Amino acid sequence: MLDKLEGGPWPSFVTGIKRLAKDEGKPYQDMMVDLLGQLEHSYKTRKGYWKGGTVGVIGYGGGIIPRFSEVAAQYPASKEFHTLRIQPPAGMHYDTKILRQLCDIWEEHGSGLIAFHGQSGDIMFQGATSEKIQDAFNAFNDIGFDLGGAGPAVRTGMSCVGAARCEQSCANEQKVLRTLVNNFLDDMHRPALNV
Repeated sequence: MLDKLEGGPWPSFVTGIKRLAKDEGKPYQDMMVDLLGQLEHSYKTRKGYWKGGTVGVIGYGGGIIPRFSEVAAQYPASKEFHTLRIQPPAGMHYDTKILRQLCDIWEEHGSGLIAFHGQSGDIMFQGATSEKIQDAFNAFNDIGFDLGGAGPAVRTGMSCVGAARCEQSCANEQKVLRTLVNNFLDDMHRPALNV
C-alpha cells in the first residue's frame, strides 16, 4: 500500500524513507526498514500504532515529541521514533555549511529523516531513540541551535524572509521574531500550560 503513495503527482515521504532504508551500513538503516513495515501494517489495519510518553533533555520540558510503537514486537528497530523540534534561524536563513552540519548530526544521532519545516516552522528531526536524544540535542546546541516548543508548551514562531529579500517588507521581521522568542523562551522550554 505504501507504493501507491509514491504514484501521485507530488513528492512522497515514502520515497525518502525507502532511500534511507537502503543506506547500507548506516546506523539508522534497520530503523527505516522497520518503520516502513510498521507504516504498511498501519495502512492495512487502518490504525495508528504510535503512543506518547515522556522523553526529554536536561533542563527542558518541551521540544521533544515522544513516539513509542505499540507493535514493537513486530518492528523492534523502530520501537522508539522520537522527534526533536529545533528552532530555525529567523527568516529561515541557512548557508550550506550549517545545513551539512545539521544533516551530519542527524545521521549520527538519528534516522536521517528531516522535515524542513514543520507546521510551527521548527526543523523536525524525526526518528531518535531515547538513548540518543540528549547527545543529538547537545550536538545541535553546540552549533547554536535550540529546542522549539512541543506538547503543552508555547510553540516556536517563525518569520518570513522579510526585509532581507522582500521589497514589500515594512518591519524588521527577524527582530520581531527574536524579540517574541526571547520573551516566551521559558514557556517554550518549560511548559506551564497544562490545563
